[in-house]
Order: sequence, then C-alpha cells, then structure tokens
Amino acid sequence: MKRLKDIRNIGIIAHVDAGKTTTTERILYYTGTIHKPGNIDDGNTVTDSDVQEASRGISISSSAISADWEYNEKIYQINIIDTPGHIDFAIEVERSLRILDGAVALFCAASGVESQSETVWSQSERYGIPKIGFINKMDRIGADYFKVLSQIEEEFGATTLPIQIPIGDADDFEGVIDLLQMKAIYWNADDYGKSNIVTDIPKQLVELAEKWRAILLERIANFDDAIMEQYLEDTEISIDDLQRAIRRITLERKAVPMLCGSAYKYIGVQPLLDAVANYLPQPQDIESVDGIDMITDEKATLACTVDEQLSAFVFKVIVDKYVGKLAMVRLYSGSIDVGTQVLNSRTNAKNRVSRILSIQADKFKELSLANAGDIVALIGLKNVKTGDTLCELGKPFSLESIEVSEAVISLAIEPVSKNDEKNFGDALSKLLDEDPSLRASYDSQTGQTLLHGMGELHLEVRIEKLKTDYGVAINKGNPKVSYRELLTTSVTHTELLKKQTGGSGSFAEITFTMQPRTDAEKGLLFVNETKGGVISKDCINATEKGFREAMQSGILLEYPLEAMKITLLDGKMHENDSSSSDFETVARQAFRVAAKQANPVLLEPIMIAEINCPEDYLGNVTSDINKRRGMIVSIKENGNRRKVNAEIPLLQTFGYISSLRTLTSGKGSVTLKLKDYKQVPEHVLNQLVC
Repeated sequence: MKRLKDIRNIGIIAHVDAGKTTTTERILYYTGTIHKPGNIDDGNTVTDSDVQEASRGISISSSAISADWEYNEKIYQINIIDTPGHIDFAIEVERSLRILDGAVALFCAASGVESQSETVWSQSERYGIPKIGFINKMDRIGADYFKVLSQIEEEFGATTLPIQIPIGDADDFEGVIDLLQMKAIYWNADDYGKSNIVTDIPKQLVELAEKWRAILLERIANFDDAIMEQYLEDTEISIDDLQRAIRRITLERKAVPMLCGSAYKYIGVQPLLDAVANYLPQPQDIESVDGIDMITDEKATLACTVDEQLSAFVFKVIVDKYVGKLAMVRLYSGSIDVGTQVLNSRTNAKNRVSRILSIQADKFKELSLANAGDIVALIGLKNVKTGDTLCELGKPFSLESIEVSEAVISLAIEPVSKNDEKNFGDALSKLLDEDPSLRASYDSQTGQTLLHGMGELHLEVRIEKLKTDYGVAINKGNPKVSYRELLTTSVTHTELLKKQTGGSGSFAEITFTMQPRTDAEKGLLFVNETKGGVISKDCINATEKGFREAMQSGILLEYPLEAMKITLLDGKMHENDSSSSDFETVARQAFRVAAKQANPVLLEPIMIAEINCPEDYLGNVTSDINKRRGMIVSIKENGNRRKVNAEIPLLQTFGYISSLRTLTSGKGSVTLKLKDYKQVPEHVLNQLVC
C-alpha cells in the first residue's frame, strides 16, 4: 500500500496552448509510464487520446493518469490531472481543482499571463490550492522569463520564488540554472532529455545568477524565521534547510516556487517533477475534510485517514464503450474494497463496487483496494452524478458539491435518420451524465430538443461526441443567445380565478406585490404576509409554486426571469370550490398580467474577449469590435503583438473566431468568457421582437 505521504494529487492548469498536454506527455515518458513521447501535432499524446482532442490539438476533458517518480531514493505516486485551457470547458478545470491537493500552473514564456491563466488561478485560489509555477516554451521567439515573473506578481498579487533562471531564450535557450545548488543543468536531446549534465554556471551568467539567488534568499527569509536568522548572520544556508522552508511557504500559500523550461524541447521537466514531490502537498497535509452529517443535518468533520469512515467525492462520470459507466472519485477518508457496498448520500441508494481502476488516460489498471488520498475509477454505481458523495452504509455524509455556471448559448438538435432517432435519447442522457455544464430542454411550441452550453465550441464538441462515441448523427440549428428578463419596478396587483360550470367550480384570489430582488440573489423570493388564515398553507405553497414556474417564461421574449420578489398580502378561497391547483393557476395567470406592469427589460450575456494579434492588424481588430457593439477596455503591448481586452455582447461573437482569422490573415487568436448580463439596447430589442 502506498503511504499517504508518498502520494501527490496534482493538476496542471493554464491558458490554452501553454503546453499542458506536452508537459504531461514528457512527465509520462520520464516516469516510465510510456516508452516513447507523443506530440500534439502528430495526434498521438496519451492524455489527448480522444478523437476530437487529437484532431483539434486541444484538451477537452480533464485527463487523469498515475505515474511513479523516484526522488531522493523514494518512489512517489503522482496522480496528474491534465485540464483543458479553453474557457468553454471551464467545468473540467473546476471539478478537477475540487479534488486536488496541489497544482502546477503553466505559463507560456512568450505570451505570459493570459485570460484563462487568470481564470484558473482564481479557481485554484478559491479552493485554497498550493501551487508551483512552470514557465514553459522558453524556446519560443519573444520568450522572457523575468517579464512573466513580473506579470504573475502584478496580475495575481503573488510572491514568486524563482528557484531557477534560464540559460538563454528563444533559439538560444539551452538549459536552466538551479539557484539552490548554483549549478547549470543541460539536457541531452539525443535521448529525448532523459540524461542531463550538471556543471558550473557559465561565466557570463554568474553575476545574474548571484543577483537572483540573493532575491530568492531574501524572499524565503521574509516568510521563514529560521532562514531569516541565518540570512541576517550571513551564514551558509544548506540546501535541505532552504527546501524545507520553501515547502512550508508553499503549503501555507505565501509564495509560489517558479521553474522554467521547454517541454517540447525536453528541457526542465525532471526538476519540475522533483519540485512536485518536494514542495506540493501530500494527502495527509490536508488533516480533515468538512461536510454535512446527513442524519443530524449538521456540519461534520472527518479526518483524512484510512481508519476514518468513508468519504469519496465523484468529480467526473465517464461512459466508456468497453467498460460502461465509470465514476471517477477522490477518496478523502476511509477505504473501498472491490465488492464493497457504498451509499450515495444524494440518492440514498446502495451500490456494490464491482471494479476499481487506476486510470492512465486511455488505459486501466485493476486494483483490489483504494485508500484515502487515492484517485480512482469505480464501476458498478448506478445513477451517479458529478458532485455526489459516496460513504459507508448507515453513515451518510455529504461533501460540498461543484459549482456549475449557467449556460449562455443554446441550439436546436435532432437526429438525422430514423435509425439515429432510436438511440438519440439514450445517447443524449449519457452525454448529460458526463458533462454537468451541459443541459437539454424541450421546446413544446416547436417540438425541438434544445442543447444548452457554455459556448459555440462546447456545443460543437459535444454534438460531435454524439456521433463519434454513440453513433448518433445530429442535425443542428443556429446558435441562440440565452437571454434573461428582469423586472425594474414594483407593482401591487389582485388576480381572481373564478369558474362555475355546474358542479365543483374553481376559485382563487390573491393580492400581492411583485418587485425586483434587492439582495443580489437569483430566482424567486416568496414572502407570505397574509393573516388570519385567509388562505390555507397548501394553497400558499401552491401559489409560490405557480409563480416559480411562471417566471421560467418571461413576457418579453419568453426567456426566464432572472430574479423576482413576491410578497403575498391577502387572498380569498372558497370552502368548496378552491383547491391548491386553482392557486397555482391564478399565480401563473397573475404573473402574466403583473409582470407587464413591472417594466421588464431584456438582459444579454456580455463576454470578455481577449484578442491577441500583430500590431499591423490592430486597426482591423478594433474597428471590427466597434461594429459588434463592443467596448475596448484595454490594449497592452507584448513585443510586436498587441493584447486587446474588450467587452462584446455574446450575440455579436457568433462566428467571431473565423472572422478574426480573416481580419488578421490567420495570425490572431481570441478567448471569450462570460462577464455579466446587461440590458439589451432598445433598437436591438425591437429587432429581436420583430
């Protein structure tokens, strides 16, 4: 059994194209997990084994893999999650970070801190994850290690601990200088960087190395009293003392150790693995995990040990065509044997674990046991979803689930043929099981199935998956914006439902105030201020239900109402002719009347666009942004390129990637992420209504 202190559960997080998958591929090669390193350009990397990932050259799902690394005569099991950098797949990053102990933050040495870099850094901070940084692609034209260090400090407010500096850059990048050992390290390209040479620092770089070692020691001393004492006394500080101090500082999230290299050129990856073993947390560094005792419905804490009761978090569900449904879990406490019955705290269902697998991207290794700290896949669980907690029978316990952003885009889908139609429902259900950021709905007016997601690429990839994985070909409509409606004023209204047809009739009357919510929360806030039992409790609940259902379809363009407060003031009911269904009906009826008087407005999603382009094309880009109702927030210089930040309505971003390629002769790139919702201008609203 692997000791907890020898396990590292880490994620690799970064902006798209920072080199996550290539870095992971090199890690697998150097750890002996694979015998030949693959390349993204060749479509043969292990973690991008999916057909679409290989063809698109990007990571779509969070890939999980285990690898063993020998460091200081110990074998460390490193469980790696290689996550996507594209904003449309942010849920993959979110659910990966939820179960990790530490992270490697990758940055491109040429591009520096980019929009998704900021997003994933913020996500990791929210989960309190210690990090080390790796400035990759030092072989790229425009690479600047020290500039990226400054960007990280300025953009994130982080303190960096540069434990390495590069030897050269771009075409002249040769290796790294270890500032702890004060040695230069070079790698042998003939054996894909498996062997290296440690030698004295080149004379022309000695002064620079001494300068940055002094900076490093001063920063460590600022956070560590023992090092500060030695630093002030000007005594020699041992490498072991420095490494122990760096580990403490990293675990306390006071600073971030920084390394550099070029994964593509096989330079600097082994020291990164050493740093993972040396500085990032082991599972037992997380002493306990908080959750809810489902019996008492009170907060509870479990020790993160094998001897504690079971708590395992489902962070991903995969439907594999060979082994069926797999629940990928992180065990926080306790253990699971093959054949063990576990309880799903959400459904209260009991399931027997038939198989336990260690995942190596597209391959599986059978296990008989999983312990606290392990990340494994379980087979045999029914109706399991991302965010579920598995626990022991009779000891229901629930961990905090995963935050899923609301969809901003939708499109209509339908099976191409009768044969596709047979498997459509089952395939769509499996797709929704795998991706919690995906949602499906049925439009009763058009008879269409609508698929809702986080962006054009997100929906495009998932629809293609229906065909490639489940054999269901799909026709799709044009993408549509997921607008919202919002009330702006308060109105008091009385609504009456009265029908008499000879037998039992229908009667319900309510007086209420409808107004915008002022507490920044979404959904319905229902307040009952009736007195004297004028309406029964069942009918009050039915009234609330009626309003809640009604606000799912607004009165401008039938988009959901974002937020609303209803204060029920008074009402009447008939002894014989009133039922709870009557009060549901009168509430829905009242909503349609009162909402028109509450001055509703239409809200549209506003995206933050980060556009990177050569300076020569800047005029084309900014002019096009203005045509799209966009607003330029900032323009930053990055060598001979420009980074444009702009706010653009989602409606105006459809097809933008293709347009940008045309505007910049294929030399521009863009990332889009949701900022907020803003009121649609009147002239645009008139066009939408028409």
